[in-house]
Amino acid sequence: MAELLDYLRQAVEDGASDLFIVAGGAVCEKLDKKLKPIGGDRLSPRETEGLVMELYTLAGRDPERYRRQGDDDFSLSVPDLARFRVNTYRQRGSMAAVVRVVAFDIPDYQALSIPEAIMSLADAGHGMILVTGTAGSGKSTTQACVIDRINRTRECHIVTLEDPIEYLHRDQRSIVSQREIAIDTADYLSALRACLRQAPDVILLGEMRDSETIHTAMTAAETGHLLIATLHTKGAVNTIDRIVDTFPSTQQAQVRVQLSMVLRTVVSQQLLPDVKGGLAPAFEIMHTNSAIRALIRDNKTHQIDNAIAAGGGEGMVTMDRSILELYKAGRITKETAIGYADNPEQMKRLMG
Repeated sequence: MAELLDYLRQAVEDGASDLFIVAGGAVCEKLDKKLKPIGGDRLSPRETEGLVMELYTLAGRDPERYRRQGDDDFSLSVPDLARFRVNTYRQRGSMAAVVRVVAFDIPDYQALSIPEAIMSLADAGHGMILVTGTAGSGKSTTQACVIDRINRTRECHIVTLEDPIEYLHRDQRSIVSQREIAIDTADYLSALRACLRQAPDVILLGEMRDSETIHTAMTAAETGHLLIATLHTKGAVNTIDRIVDTFPSTQQAQVRVQLSMVLRTVVSQQLLPDVKGGLAPAFEIMHTNSAIRALIRDNKTHQIDNAIAAGGGEGMVTMDRSILELYKAGRITKETAIGYADNPEQMKRLMG
């Protein structure tokens, strides 16, 4: 397995986020959103299959799920190196894989520029907190940091439902039960239903994929649990609309009422290229106050952005305000700020 381990080791040493093993090209790593070949020759389908099967061997996992459905998710650990989240898939009739590099230790939230306003969500006793953003925007890392804060500061039972498990949490003041979908339980919905019988105080739900899971999650948040979940959406407004639109039109009014009562906070994040060649995170933070609850209930989500902008005194931050602060601090260029802004024209005016 020397060749595969060499690739994994180089990705970790270079600080890469992902490793790509795809036939027709060299093995590549993604470093600060740029692809860099680290293997010499182009891989043949037989060579990619060999590397992918080595990943299964390292993980001690049967590739039966891949053979059955054409893709698979799992995680593996290499002692003294790192943990890796692996997605294998079939493309052009050959095996391929993308390997996400995950550090063994929970990262330092200050080093990642995660604001204390987000870390303080660990103090919430109940309700639903959503961490949203596009793929690769750092959602899992933000969640891991908040769970770690709860683990270190509160005595409670934390149950995480993940596909696959990325960060390993060792019990500190809390007990942390980590369940991996397809290994420890069949799916998110059955795991969430079972979780409610496991005396949880905090539930981390890796993803809300369908109306049944969302409904069960809202019920859990309603009955006194703190539920932290992920959605692949950009911004609080899109997040709320996505949840409501998952349900049939006949149920949507009822869902809006329930969501307005259980939703506590939506954090939306994205990673921007910084001036040093790294990445800087920008965060939108929406807390539900009486005005936002009414907007959700009355199907006026298009007005929520204005409510967030007006809610600075309550700890709310718009995405553009967060981006502007990164620009003022000299961490990103003017072009980056304008390019990533929700309202580029307004961003230009704010920059003067």
